[in-house]
Amino acid sequence: MRVLLAVSALFLLTGAAPKRDWSQTARILPSGAYLIGNPAARVKLVEYASYTCSHCADFSVKSEPVLKRQMIASGSTSLEVRSFIRDRLDLAAAILARCTGPRGFSATSSAIFAAQPQWLERGIEYQQGNAARLNMYPAAAQIRANADGSGLTAFVKARGLSDAAINACFANQPEIDRIVKLTADAPKEIDSTPTFYLNGRLVPHVGWEQLEPALRKAGAR
Repeated sequence: MRVLLAVSALFLLTGAAPKRDWSQTARILPSGAYLIGNPAARVKLVEYASYTCSHCADFSVKSEPVLKRQMIASGSTSLEVRSFIRDRLDLAAAILARCTGPRGFSATSSAIFAAQPQWLERGIEYQQGNAARLNMYPAAAQIRANADGSGLTAFVKARGLSDAAINACFANQPEIDRIVKLTADAPKEIDSTPTFYLNGRLVPHVGWEQLEPALRKAGAR
């Protein structure tokens, strides 16, 4: 009887154990890219993305409920994010997204994409109104000025990033060089963003509507 009760208790405890949410797991790869999810996932998705790309923002918003909250969360799928820098505002956004570290990168990246219509418009207006002055700044100061002028700095501060952390990230030239190098090292076949590789195979010029069936066919769940 005692053995039966012990087995029953063990079953109940095992059944009640929560499943791991792999969407909360992220790390920086040696290349500088961010890997979100289970490193041993069966389905491996690589995305070359730009924060000033409207198609990338559309993909991020539309895919979030299924890609991150289901496929990545389950451990069946991983997402490797490689920045493909197009302009100074894009680089500023990439620096700030990564400034939150592995624990905050995924959520911050998604939030920056979701708010893109607001900060990008403001950033373009800031650049146009301050072009002569900005051109007098050193390159690093231009990136920081774009972050401030677009509202991106205030945006991440509202999410809990401190002034000290932000200043440190913009002063970290080796890390900024790693971000830029991801673009320099990108395959020549990449001619737009977002561009995806699914288990090593190029999947160009698609949105979430086209990519979701391909992911499911590959085993994402």
